[in-house]
Amino acid sequence: MRMESKEKIIRNKDTGSAIERYIKSFFHAIDGIIYTTIYEHNMIIMILAMILVVVCGFTFRISSGEWLFCIAMIGIVTSFEMIIEALVDLASPEIHPLAKIAKDTASSASLIMSIVSFIGALIIFVPKVAIMLS
Repeated sequence: MRMESKEKIIRNKDTGSAIERYIKSFFHAIDGIIYTTIYEHNMIIMILAMILVVVCGFTFRISSGEWLFCIAMIGIVTSFEMIIEALVDLASPEIHPLAKIAKDTASSASLIMSIVSFIGALIIFVPKVAIMLS
């Protein structure tokens, strides 16, 4: 992307030492989690699903590979749509047809990843529940 003007872009960056910036970044991330928990209705569902998966993972002593799948899916599903939503809101504060398409597309991708995650969870946990019940 070529800049048309010679103006320097100034980023809103934290100041201080590297450690201070990392600590500030961590707290900015916590602020983002709090914000999405309050204002994004799907986040509560995702947090509850995450807690359920973690509890089931410990209960059924899933393997390292199964843990990796669960953790990856939790990360992907919880972050993907919210990132796109926030970026679209920033880029297009007014209602715009293309903003709606971007948000709807992000929602559909998040739904697909949620379905994939659910199927993966079924593959991991159903046999373990069946063994426990037999």
